[in-house]
Amino acid sequence: MNVFVITSSPNKDGLTAACAAAAVEGISAAGGEVTQINLNDLDVSQCNACQNGWGTCQSEHRCEKDDDFQSIHDSLSKADALVLVSPVYWGEMSESAKGFTDRLRRCEATRPRGESVLFGKPVIAVAAAGGSGGGMITCLASMERWINHVTARVFDLIPVNRWSREYKLAAIREAASTMERDRFGETVKP
Repeated sequence: MNVFVITSSPNKDGLTAACAAAAVEGISAAGGEVTQINLNDLDVSQCNACQNGWGTCQSEHRCEKDDDFQSIHDSLSKADALVLVSPVYWGEMSESAKGFTDRLRRCEATRPRGESVLFGKPVIAVAAAGGSGGGMITCLASMERWINHVTARVFDLIPVNRWSREYKLAAIREAASTMERDRFGETVKP
């Protein structure tokens, strides 16, 4: 299985990076292939609500802006699953995650049921709250809505802060490993 792990933090040594590394470890340990993307290393800007507010995202299911979004969007059709890891900023996903997910939602949520490139694909969403440790649940609620809009499937929603870091990293590794082993939603037997 090819799993995309998408992060969205400028901090390469922080909690978000540790969460992504745990997901990569879990997927790899279960024999999966990983494609890791850090949105902060790419040029993915926010949605401009082009033309009358819908541009080519509604009619052609592609964004008309020319940046790195297109290559990620194209690659997601080859993914079997997704892990989305975002730091929590004021109870929401980071700006880079929000820009990416907003654009992807506009392209995929407007497709007929069952035709989204993420349709039915399992997604693990991780909200990594450093600092005060607050806002994890509201961030995860936003991530869950996004998963539903693009007609993917929630595999797990994992909040983590600096106090829960160690046992949540283990939980992320296990969730990613289980998602890899449980490719088609079948029950995994120990």
